[in-house]
Amino acid sequence: MSAGYHNGNFLLWFALALLIFSASIVLAENCSTSGDMDAATRLALVAAAQHDFDLVAKGDSASLRQNAIPSVAADFGAIEASVKDNQPALAGSKATARAPFLLEAEGTAAIPHAEFFCGVFGKSGQTRDSAVFYLDNLPPGNYGVVILDAPAASGARTVSLILLQQGADWKLAGLYFRVAQSAGHDSDWFIARAREFKSKGQMHNAWLYYLEARSLISPLPFMSTAATDKLYDEWQKMQPADVPADGKTVDLAAGGAAYKLIALFPGAVNTDLDLVVKYQASDISNTAQTYQNNLAVIKALVAKYPELRDAFAGVVARAVDPSGHDYGALLAMKDIK
Repeated sequence: MSAGYHNGNFLLWFALALLIFSASIVLAENCSTSGDMDAATRLALVAAAQHDFDLVAKGDSASLRQNAIPSVAADFGAIEASVKDNQPALAGSKATARAPFLLEAEGTAAIPHAEFFCGVFGKSGQTRDSAVFYLDNLPPGNYGVVILDAPAASGARTVSLILLQQGADWKLAGLYFRVAQSAGHDSDWFIARAREFKSKGQMHNAWLYYLEARSLISPLPFMSTAATDKLYDEWQKMQPADVPADGKTVDLAAGGAAYKLIALFPGAVNTDLDLVVKYQASDISNTAQTYQNNLAVIKALVAKYPELRDAFAGVVARAVDPSGHDYGALLAMKDIK
């Protein structure tokens, strides 16, 4: 009797400890939708995002950098380049903000794998207005996510801003641009084409078109919605084993040498959809030799997967050195012999 009593107390203590531990995990990563947050916070977030968007539309990277958190301002090159690329299309555009999200990362240290579940979830998962954000090594703080829809003559775009609260201000912590169409087509078109390729047994084309559809359907690479989850459920088991993904490299024999492919994805240039292949290179300083290596990789890739001729206008090969610098070459599909 006594032993049973103590065992029951232990089980009760263990259950309470597990509940407290689980609650601590949940409390470390909280998300408020627009309807959950107070009006002052919501208005401040949207106002800060609109202000930064106006700077982007003017091409005023200097002021945008002044509005950024120190770590972003110190390494502003990538954002500055993105602003330069997108500003001509956004000049004079009036953006409309979607309902913002507020992500609260609690604690005193960066969270290795933060997950924020926002909104109402049903028995089948996400609903129309819900979202999930996945962020690695996220420092503690309050982060606002504001997505703006911006019409443009060259194609509508979404401009997404990650803002970090510092006192009464919201400072730029991330900036992302996405076009609504790629090579003149939207996500629904790429999904339909992916299914067509799948029905023909062209699984590499199907997978690559699925990747393009997925990139168009969500404005942020670390955000999932009901639409992206539905797409993922359909395609998660379709990924070919011989494509580089999730940090895994794939070997490709070309011109008597072996190359390690590190990425394979579609890339649009105006109305053309090209295939981009990135591979490891120990040195790219000899550009003449690197160019020849690029051509060898392109030809070997198309020879290995001739179905690519049905899906892409050309192939871009990029040799990437250990420092992350790359050197690329484009070959139109009609010129690949």
